[in-house]
Amino acid sequence: MPPFQGSKARLNGAHHGSNSNVVTIDVGGQLFQTTKQTLSSVGSKSFFSKVVSDSNGAIPFIDRDPELFSLFLSLLRTGNLPSKAKSFDMQDLIFESRFYGIEDLLINSQSNPAQFDAFNLEKSLILPLSGRDSPSAIATTPYGSLHVAHGSKITSFDWSLRRKSTILTQFMAVDSLLALSPSLAAAGATDFSGLQILDLDEGTVADTLNWENVTRSGSTVQAIGASNEHLFTSFESSRRNSNCIMVYDLRDDLRAVTTIGHYEIFGADLDSAIPATKLQWIPNHNLLMASGSHSGPSGVSGNIKFWDIRSGNVAWEIKEKVDCFADVTASDSLSSMFKVGVSTGEVFMADLRNLGAESSWLCLGDGRKAANGKKEGLGCKVESHGSQVFCSKGGDLELWSEVLINSREKRGDERVFRKTLMGRVKDLGGDRIGRLCFGGNKMFVTRKDQQCVEVWNSVNS
Repeated sequence: MPPFQGSKARLNGAHHGSNSNVVTIDVGGQLFQTTKQTLSSVGSKSFFSKVVSDSNGAIPFIDRDPELFSLFLSLLRTGNLPSKAKSFDMQDLIFESRFYGIEDLLINSQSNPAQFDAFNLEKSLILPLSGRDSPSAIATTPYGSLHVAHGSKITSFDWSLRRKSTILTQFMAVDSLLALSPSLAAAGATDFSGLQILDLDEGTVADTLNWENVTRSGSTVQAIGASNEHLFTSFESSRRNSNCIMVYDLRDDLRAVTTIGHYEIFGADLDSAIPATKLQWIPNHNLLMASGSHSGPSGVSGNIKFWDIRSGNVAWEIKEKVDCFADVTASDSLSSMFKVGVSTGEVFMADLRNLGAESSWLCLGDGRKAANGKKEGLGCKVESHGSQVFCSKGGDLELWSEVLINSREKRGDERVFRKTLMGRVKDLGGDRIGRLCFGGNKMFVTRKDQQCVEVWNSVNS
């Protein structure tokens, strides 16, 4: 029997005129009543809209599970699954949602970024990876699907984190990874020439992008970033004597738009051409933040540049000599950038609203200094998400958030940030954190020498 057909039978009290707004549906022998607006709310191409248009006064019969249908009817009405859905297997819900054509609605109800609660996260799931290699790069899509590079492989998890697939790449190890979609990723390595656009479903290379440098040597990828319109790639020549940032159009088959920050190393002046090893787009300022550092005889030095890609000029630059950043990030919501000092391990903040002024880092910690030249911040990571900043310290995670001060108490442009140690007791400590990223309503964490990814969820999600 087909899954959907119009029943010729009329049930006492169940039939409504063709002009009625109420629709009666027979699903697996169980009757449901709802409105035409509810069934049509997910668009004209869904299965439910077909029920409305094809009923013609008869009671439609759908040969499917009525219990699952009742969950989706609640989803259509409220945008959320009822609490009883927790007793069902997620794979069953996904399979059934695809039949009805409402998987996007299910994804939104389960992985909505608006449900992310930074103050209420706990470690909820471990995603194991095959092989002996630890994750070297991770990337997410807005609704929580995840790509993980480990060794020469990339393992992808769907938004529910229940299904995974693994492909083998041409790289010995992937160092940079960016999700372009649930099935497409940009990947690069510091020891393999070219940026590859990978079809993760097929396990094939869809395209390879290169930078033609003046020495005509290969160009390796140091970092990848993106805005809604552009893909940014930091290239360094294989001879390590020149670098640049290439800008590609995401809406026009990755056509090369422009080149910014083309630098050449002259003699022993290494500071003249530090390649960008982190790229981050800042939408509200319409700027690309590019940062890079290197260790030399005099210590760690680096620079942070904010590029206006329309003019190809640097809007602001910070040269780091004293307590150079171990990692740096920008927060659009807070209009600030944050760094972890490589020497002190302290978190610092600089206000992006003062672009063009001299750098004035504000230390958010206690201002202590590292003893005996020890680099307390080495290996620390800092990432922003929404209006919060996350910083790894060894195996622990700190959460920094701005405290709003009464205008009467505020002195000038003073801004105050407060630190919270994340997680429950069971979540604290462990091997050093390697990577942090966010997707949907989840945070993903990798650790040194661990062949897995931790998933942190809001306790009440």
